Amino acid sequence: MPAMRIDTNDGAFDAETLEAVLAEIGRQILDHGLGAVGTFGQWGCTSISVELCPERVDEMVRAGACRLGVCNPDTGTLGGLAKYLDHTILKPDATVTEIDELCDEALRHRFASVCVNGAWVRRCAEILDGSDVLVCCVIGFPLGAMASEVKVYEARRAIEDGACEIDMVIHIGALKSGDDAFVQRDIAGVAEVCHRHGAKLKTILETCLLTDAEKVRACELAKAAGADFVKTSTGFSKGGATIADVALMRRTVGPRLGVKASGGVRDVETARAMIDAGATRIGASASVAIVGA
Repeated sequence: MPAMRIDTNDGAFDAETLEAVLAEIGRQILDHGLGAVGTFGQWGCTSISVELCPERVDEMVRAGACRLGVCNPDTGTLGGLAKYLDHTILKPDATVTEIDELCDEALRHRFASVCVNGAWVRRCAEILDGSDVLVCCVIGFPLGAMASEVKVYEARRAIEDGACEIDMVIHIGALKSGDDAFVQRDIAGVAEVCHRHGAKLKTILETCLLTDAEKVRACELAKAAGADFVKTSTGFSKGGATIADVALMRRTVGPRLGVKASGGVRDVETARAMIDAGATRIGASASVAIVGA
């Protein structure tokens, strides 16, 4: 399949050109399916053929792209365990000093991202600018029980401030009430704003509050709504990630979606067990201890 070539006469790479790139990516997915082009890696990440002139890459990033590159979860090519880790601080009393230290540690160890509350996104984005460490922001956190419109606004604001990944708590009560249509709409609204602005969406299920049947339904709804990941936990409820839950989530969503294990992962043995069970990302506040083990 021929690549789409991006170039301009005046050297400018603006938001309109970025929109054309995203539209071409969408067209290729619709025309050929995710599995039809350049599939590789254990979880089936996909290469899309969009050719960018090298001198345009910086301009594409400034125009709004979060990351340019390929997805391959093999630890040998991603720099080991660190690239599975979202280095996290979500406690309400986190200070500026702690946020700055979080970013410094993420840069030093080359973690996948820092995961913070919305008020800290802009500061983290400024510190991490020019690096390959992403900024992840939680929304609807930690209960998930606010209006869908509020979640959409919160996600858009976080992305405008520099977040490239959004971790959203689903409406747990609606799921347990059997209102699957509402749960899917709630997720889809945030997925739409994330993808329109080049960000990825992880949906937090809070598995400790769900039966296995509800976990399966939540995963299926997240997948149908366009989420990029399913995630176990907020870390603020009565339990965190378990190997059994990660394995169940992986079986349910299949190889295309990411699975994030979060809550209670504090050592390298647990982190590797989560990866063996199917996790492609680990959320942890103990990231430095994990990679230092």
